[in-house]
Amino acid sequence: MKKTSIGKSHAKVILMGEHSVVYGQPAIALPLPDITFTATIEERLAGQIIFTPTYQGPFSGLAEGYEGIRQLVNRLLINFNAIKQPFTLRLRSDIPQERGMGSSAASATAIIRAFYDFFDTSLDAVTLQKWTAIEERITHGTPSGLDAATVSSNSPIWFIKHKITQSFSLNLQGVIVLADTGIKGQTGLAVSVVRSLLEENPVEAKQHIKELGSLATQAQQALQTNNLKELGNLMNQAQLELTALEVSHPKLDILINAAKKAGALGAKLTGGGIGGTMLALAPNQEVANKIIASLEAAGANEVWTQTYPTH
Repeated sequence: MKKTSIGKSHAKVILMGEHSVVYGQPAIALPLPDITFTATIEERLAGQIIFTPTYQGPFSGLAEGYEGIRQLVNRLLINFNAIKQPFTLRLRSDIPQERGMGSSAASATAIIRAFYDFFDTSLDAVTLQKWTAIEERITHGTPSGLDAATVSSNSPIWFIKHKITQSFSLNLQGVIVLADTGIKGQTGLAVSVVRSLLEENPVEAKQHIKELGSLATQAQQALQTNNLKELGNLMNQAQLELTALEVSHPKLDILINAAKKAGALGAKLTGGGIGGTMLALAPNQEVANKIIASLEAAGANEVWTQTYPTH
């Protein structure tokens, strides 16, 4: 057992396939390695203490939004036959909650990696996904596994519900810019909106969903060939389809338009919509800086960027 152990993970963002993924169409998720979650475990003489952004104290006092983490840590301790093991667990997150950026999966991944390191035990990808699913089921009910796969990977994930979760190579020399509307994303509500449209106008709604799947397929090719202009066009088309499915929001529209006026090749909502986060594609850092200034002037709550090495 080690005196100090660290586990890390990162945020994720859905590039293409929001909502259509629920109906069997493909989706692409991008890792955001620059937006991190870190779990640090330190040996102590007695007691189990946890430090989180909103709670500091005995681990047994952890409650409410942290129930998934409490259950996960308890089961990890049982797994290592160390239920009474004294420790200090410190959680530090740069990932905003309830913005579709994978904060719960990232917290679980970092904690699992830290505990496996603390008990000096090797951890393979399959075992990591299994443990992460425990926390995700408690927090989200029936997780798809997409968040868990992406927050532990440095490659994008190609995902088809109940069929495929696989990484693929990325050749993208542009800059991804993300902006938070300041409004909590409402995924459950947005899914209900799409479902009601399917019931009211099935032919039209199914066409939008099918088109979103087609755009995701084309986007994978653009990502692998650094075709920034094509990727931007696909993002713009996806936003039109998502707007037709009524999951955008006036604040999202304001930020998307601000990004495009500042030179974004494409911009769209990401995640559930009806608030939450949007993302834009810049051809280089100079344009990204203009987009950031435009987004902040338009009222973005917070802005992040992400670049990728080519391989």
